[in-house]
Amino acid sequence: MTAATTLAEALRVPVELGERSYDVWVGPGVRHRLSDVVPDDVGRVAVVTQAAVADAGITVDPGVEHRVFITDNGEHIKTMGAAEELCREFAQWGLTRRDAVVAVGGGAVTDLAGFAAAVYHRGIRVVYVATTLLGQIDASVGGKTGVNLPEGKNLVGAFWQPSAVLCDTEALDTLPPEEMRSGLGEMAKYHFIADANLHSLALPERIARCVAIKAEVVAADERESGRRAVLNYGHTLAHALEAHGGYDLRHGEAVAVGLVYAAELAHRTGRIDTGRVEEHRRVVAGYDLPTSLPADADIDALVELFNRDKKAVDGVTFMLDGPNGIGPVTGLEPALLRETLEAIR
Repeated sequence: MTAATTLAEALRVPVELGERSYDVWVGPGVRHRLSDVVPDDVGRVAVVTQAAVADAGITVDPGVEHRVFITDNGEHIKTMGAAEELCREFAQWGLTRRDAVVAVGGGAVTDLAGFAAAVYHRGIRVVYVATTLLGQIDASVGGKTGVNLPEGKNLVGAFWQPSAVLCDTEALDTLPPEEMRSGLGEMAKYHFIADANLHSLALPERIARCVAIKAEVVAADERESGRRAVLNYGHTLAHALEAHGGYDLRHGEAVAVGLVYAAELAHRTGRIDTGRVEEHRRVVAGYDLPTSLPADADIDALVELFNRDKKAVDGVTFMLDGPNGIGPVTGLEPALLRETLEAIR
């Protein structure tokens, strides 16, 4: 274990949102600085974490009276029932509007605990301690919280900005290889959002750069009314794969396939050339991520799920690369969607 990084030594990335602004801190052991970022007037803290995080010995001390609430592991914890259970446990403990929630773990726990914080007493403060690569570069930043329905991912949620985010790179050493791969899928996305050469950076700097890219997008479009949708690049197919289920893919691996699919769609609609498609494949493969659809993928089911995507307000909508960067494209014919899925199978 490395010595805990002080906040002065950590990489700081501000998320500029006026009165809702906060800082993201990146470095080894920064979770031990939690008491430095918990708001001064907080009386008690509900620490929500996952069994795997607790088993790995990743603990926190918010510096005030606190109680630990442990959830199961995995995406399946993101349900309305789990959010209700958390809120009931908060109420039974006597958590008030003056108190706070601290979520410790990956994207599933920050999504769930963040949503519970957003709706409990109509909103109490929340701090995230992100312990997975996926959580650090994506789920913990930007204020989007939510749970899943059987009909699709993240269909119930709220925008609720945290008071602070701690990205502890030391915690990444406890992750199994498949969990790191899941984070790398989201990292690949940032290569195209900002044409960033992330491969040239050390891991902490790479994480901070991804956070900075996301922070800039969020600051320009907090409520996802326009530009923020670029952060969903590669996610339309990814969410369909996850919603349909039965595929041996983690979230980031599904995003990786979604990036290749989006590039192929963009090429077939005349938006990018074959060189740009190959660049997508090269970046994704460079992270040792899948570039093909599972052989047993149900094409018709996936196309139907495209209609349930959150972006599908004017019919099926994809974020696609193009001469002016990544932007929304509507009116894509089902036949083209199916043909392109078959092409990457």
